Amino acid sequence: MNTSNQPRPLISLVGAGPGDPELITVKGLARLREADVILHDALISPALLREARRDARIIDVGKRHGQQRIRQGEIHALLIRHAQAGRFVVRLKGGDPFVFGRGGEEAEALEAAGIPYEVIPGVSSAVAAPASAGIPLTHRTCAASFAVVTGHRKQGNGTISQDWEALSRIDTLVILMGMHNLARITAALIAAGRAADTPAAVIQWGTTPQQVVVTGKLQDIAARAGHLSPPATIVIGDVVRQVEAARQSPRLTDYEPYLNAGRTVLQR
Repeated sequence: MNTSNQPRPLISLVGAGPGDPELITVKGLARLREADVILHDALISPALLREARRDARIIDVGKRHGQQRIRQGEIHALLIRHAQAGRFVVRLKGGDPFVFGRGGEEAEALEAAGIPYEVIPGVSSAVAAPASAGIPLTHRTCAASFAVVTGHRKQGNGTISQDWEALSRIDTLVILMGMHNLARITAALIAAGRAADTPAAVIQWGTTPQQVVVTGKLQDIAARAGHLSPPATIVIGDVVRQVEAARQSPRLTDYEPYLNAGRTVLQR
């Protein structure tokens, strides 16, 4: 990993944020604009890709719904090949590279190949999607802890491989990549002792203009949100009650003429 006394990194593992292109960090945007080659995930906003240099090579290495055109090992090989050719490479990853983004695997491959690299963290949908829906992950009155887990880690018998008994005791549970297994997940949590009437929410396309929020209880959220598809973030816990307060607040659109007046982040 790059530090001040090491050579300039040949690769930047950049977190693009949760969907809204303006939620990339200033440093991440600067690296994107410098890149010779960009390898990007499937859900990266086209607005971000337009920030690349006109002569930059842009390669889609993303996967959707468990199907990947390029295997992870091939992504490692691409990163290494372009870096060894002297090109500055940005690996643009949704959310944060080290939160269920395989950034750790890519970093290990670069370490093994002796390629200087850096990691530029990004805003994870695990925190951004609930926030954009008006749901705090912690609250002084009802939530002093939260956990983020993956919802697609299956065992051979089809069950989701997590310690649901331990997770059922966490105040706020955030589940990423869990839409296809939501019914299994909620049943497992109830069986582990979580109250069936625990508030729950699913946020689809969080932070984007297409955002949809569906609320319910642990016992019925799978049915209520059955029409939604990934990308979506699942939140379980009493903090979900806060979304009702957010819905009763002044609408963001009432203020957008003022909020948008000075937005220049993605303008050269």
